[in-house]
Amino acid sequence: MNENRKTPVVPREQMEEQLGICARVAAYWHSRGVTPVAYVETYGCQQNEADSERIRGLLSQCGYGFAQEAEGADVVVMNTCAIREHAEQRVFGNLGALTHTKRRHPGQKIFLCGCMAGQTVVTDRIKKSYPHVDGVFSTHHLWQFPEILWRVLTTGKRVFYVADEAGAVAEGLPVLRDDSLKAWVSIMYGCNNFCTYCIVPYVRGRERSREPEEILAECRELVASGYKDITLLGQNVNSYGKDLGRNMDFADLLEQIARIPGDFLIRFMTSHPRDAGPKLFDTMARNPKIAKQLHLPVQCGSDRVLKAMNRHYDRARYLELVRYAREKMPELVLTSDVIVGFPGETEAEFEETLSLISEVRFDALFTFIYSPRPGTPAAKLPDPVSREEKNRWFDRLCALQNGISEEKHRAYVGRRYRVLVDGTEGELLTARTEGGRLVRLAGDKALVGQFREVEITGSTTWSLTGVFVD
Repeated sequence: MNENRKTPVVPREQMEEQLGICARVAAYWHSRGVTPVAYVETYGCQQNEADSERIRGLLSQCGYGFAQEAEGADVVVMNTCAIREHAEQRVFGNLGALTHTKRRHPGQKIFLCGCMAGQTVVTDRIKKSYPHVDGVFSTHHLWQFPEILWRVLTTGKRVFYVADEAGAVAEGLPVLRDDSLKAWVSIMYGCNNFCTYCIVPYVRGRERSREPEEILAECRELVASGYKDITLLGQNVNSYGKDLGRNMDFADLLEQIARIPGDFLIRFMTSHPRDAGPKLFDTMARNPKIAKQLHLPVQCGSDRVLKAMNRHYDRARYLELVRYAREKMPELVLTSDVIVGFPGETEAEFEETLSLISEVRFDALFTFIYSPRPGTPAAKLPDPVSREEKNRWFDRLCALQNGISEEKHRAYVGRRYRVLVDGTEGELLTARTEGGRLVRLAGDKALVGQFREVEITGSTTWSLTGVFVD
């Protein structure tokens, strides 16, 4: 371990202790002549997906197989998202429905984890109103899941691991991945930006970077195992390494991963405009293994609103980043996030967002109507604009972006691209361009897992169709 780093790392002995508990859980079930089954349900972002892969890895070590639904499962884990109110209400609704599965299978153990579990208001509600939930653990305690599971199994008591703490980096967790071609690799956890609308720093803690040697070893193992598409994850990947006390930033890490022998692509998200810059874009441009795809959330086109959001850049700075990135990578596929109806936003300020979208011409947008998150500064701001008005703004924004996306996709027709054939959809194959655009095409299912050249023959707002060139 690097002695200069600020972020603690879970000691290897403690990790080995957790893996030892996995063996005890497996023996517990073996002694009963039972092969237990688990169901893991994931809400929210790719970081949650990556966390669920580790939860499944731990459950596999504990001897569990996996089901496609909660009905009949011995363990149910709900890995939750706290970014928007709608997601939380969905979780509570589904959590309530589990009373019926547990009634039919009284031995079922139910756990809630993820970002919602990091909120005191949520854990208090679970304790009071959801007595069928056996355990709750925040993202900081994911590595202790074997211990949590063992306590519930052997004591029959409810367990809550939700201490408000800075968090540590836990290496050596087993991973059971959903896909054999595409992999998520978390390079850091937490966030230091404290955007006024965002709950993430409060539930995932401060930024904590993994050591580069650990990341490189994981990526080498993935490439050796045949993975073709590796996405590096962090709330703000551009902050990578600041807590390590080493002369290495995110661009340096990308460069080292790109040197790993093999035929694969590297992607990453999310890239905060505050810390993005020429070094990152230059590194992307000169390395063919780094996909020319950039997700750069702008959130709003108004300088006043950006300041109220605590985003630490203005419109001019964002446009400067886009110009430089496209100058270095003319083929760049650029996507972004936009929030509509931030508290106090006026229609004139919303129009500034529309004008920015028209100027930048993103390939695609992820658009959201502002959702107040209790505990964030923005939730206390006056918000005079009605939901109906925000819905009208949202519809205008989507119509504008859909027109741009459709036009950009039409420009693909007649051109050739190298794609990764990544799956099937009915009788068709699905593939992704380097820029992440979905392509549907006919072909032999044996092509799944291969990079192939295709010619684009058709387009819609959201996808492309094509034929194999060879």
